[in-house]
Amino acid sequence: MTPQPSFRPATKADAASLAVLVDIAGEGMANHMWQALATPGQSAIEIGRERARREEGGFSYRNGTIVEMDGEIAAGLVGYRLDEPYDLGGFDAMPELVQPLVKLEAKVPGSWYVNVLATFPEFRRHGIGARLLAIAEEKAREERAPSLSVIVASWNEGAARLYSRAGYAPLAHEKALPFPGCPHSGDWVLMVKPLALEPQR
Repeated sequence: MTPQPSFRPATKADAASLAVLVDIAGEGMANHMWQALATPGQSAIEIGRERARREEGGFSYRNGTIVEMDGEIAAGLVGYRLDEPYDLGGFDAMPELVQPLVKLEAKVPGSWYVNVLATFPEFRRHGIGARLLAIAEEKAREERAPSLSVIVASWNEGAARLYSRAGYAPLAHEKALPFPGCPHSGDWVLMVKPLALEPQR
């Protein structure tokens, strides 16, 4: 019998897994950026773990949902509502690699942003991604966000299909800048799903 996934809020103890999952979602970009921040003798994944352990900021365990299957961490979601208005102050000082992503985020202020959605390879094809997107929509509605948003690589056709099936549609794109070890080229694509908000009682 196939084990069923269980869903729970992330904790600080999940920080290392969240760091690996964000690197999977970004196809190695997170690891590349963390390497630049690491001190001698410090691994890139340590930097990611420290960031996931933060109490504040977008990439924090506080914004995470963990999926377990058969006692193992199988997948994760990190998401939050983007600021409205979206502050582009300091844009020029940001790493060039992330500037296209920030430009796209700025197009959907106030949306509930799916920052990370990733599943470890051995747990794929169990419908976990679709269920995590349903959780994301529940959270977006609780926060009365006008829409959900996500940024997908143009070469990641599987992810684009997942979001399209869930009601997301492309809104804008920016050229993805290459980084060492990235075998792909193309665009970052902003996909958005509008939400019809229910009247407050």
